[in-house]
Amino acid sequence: MSCPALPEGFDATDPDLLQSRVPFPEFAQLRQTAPVWWCPQRRGVTGFDDEGYWAVTRHADVKYVSTHPELFSSTTNTAIIRFNEHIQRDAIDAQRLIMLNMDPPEHTRVRQIVQRGFTPRAIRGLEEALRDRARKIVEEAAATAADGSFDFVTQVACELPLQAIAELIGVPQKDRAKIFDWSNKMIAYDDPEYAITEEVGSNAAMELIGYAMNLSAQRKECPAKDIVTQLVAAEGQGNLGSDEFGFFVLLLAVAGNETTRNAISHGMHAFLTHPEQWELYKATRPSTAAEEIVRWATPVVSFQRTATQDTELGGQKIKAGDRVGMFYSSANHDPEVFTNPGVFDITRDPNPHLGFGGGGPHFCLGKSLAVMEIDLIFNALADALPNLHLTDAPPRRLRAAWLNGIKELRVTHSAPTDHPSPTDHPSPADHPSPAGA
Repeated sequence: MSCPALPEGFDATDPDLLQSRVPFPEFAQLRQTAPVWWCPQRRGVTGFDDEGYWAVTRHADVKYVSTHPELFSSTTNTAIIRFNEHIQRDAIDAQRLIMLNMDPPEHTRVRQIVQRGFTPRAIRGLEEALRDRARKIVEEAAATAADGSFDFVTQVACELPLQAIAELIGVPQKDRAKIFDWSNKMIAYDDPEYAITEEVGSNAAMELIGYAMNLSAQRKECPAKDIVTQLVAAEGQGNLGSDEFGFFVLLLAVAGNETTRNAISHGMHAFLTHPEQWELYKATRPSTAAEEIVRWATPVVSFQRTATQDTELGGQKIKAGDRVGMFYSSANHDPEVFTNPGVFDITRDPNPHLGFGGGGPHFCLGKSLAVMEIDLIFNALADALPNLHLTDAPPRRLRAAWLNGIKELRVTHSAPTDHPSPTDHPSPADHPSPAGA
């Protein structure tokens, strides 16, 4: 294969790059010329004592890495592909207690316990309550917008995922703001606007874990009919220790809150920059819409694995100990899998995207809940705020190394004279145009 013509120093985990865009043109070059490409990095710049990682950009290769945990470990260096360069190694190793960063058989044991809370019956049991909450969230956003405009992220997108987590594990709704604040601090240390350091992020994580451990202890003393009791106090079925439950709630706060919030935010932006799709959605409410929103948004740009032995992938020899980055954003735009991947099409079917992971042991446990939340919030929006439009303020993206995040998306439900066109507001993910797909 020929060498990709990439900008000098290109690194798809660079927070400055991801604050401006997701690098779809560069991903396209990599898929065509070097689908498994060595990305050099200054030693220690990402918190790891090495000089780079292998960037995996094709759909098939991402799936292969995901489904072979015996070759590609989540535990060795965790699944997070880039930390702050000042982080200490023991702080990285401490994250192995989170299920995301476990390998079988320990991962298998923990997942078998926590999946009790994500059975189809458990998810269906939340639907009516979440439908009502989605409607109230949308109505309140419209009512409190004094000038007819509001920030979609804070007033709509973040609310339902937070309330769903609270509903799922029995956290009082009055405490949801605490979870929002803690989760923001845990993932926003790369964004200078928040002035949050690694230490502040670590302290927020400890506060969240402590809160969850206290909740666990309460349920052990006084069981209730909720998921916490099922996970920590179920006799004879195996259960989570209080610390394990604490780390599970931490994972939910990021994996179940930040990601769904960003999918909803990107989905709204996609609809409003593709008004024909918003009109189609309002008229037909296709069941395929949520999956396309997740493919288009791909809230987690990348996770990593570490090779456990010498192996080969995409024609490249990978040594034991090498880090391997799985770029889901690239895989979800692979033309070998998706027809016109640069087109936002809410009727796309089939849609084998990797927005919930590439399969294997770490496939997203909460996929059904996330899809439900997305469906419910956009149905509520279509009912109560059918004439939403973007304001002149462009979306503001999060500075992060592995999240495709939006901090602010100003919308209005007043009726402008013209619909904004896609060229008025470039996608916050900088998707290629259909013509370039």
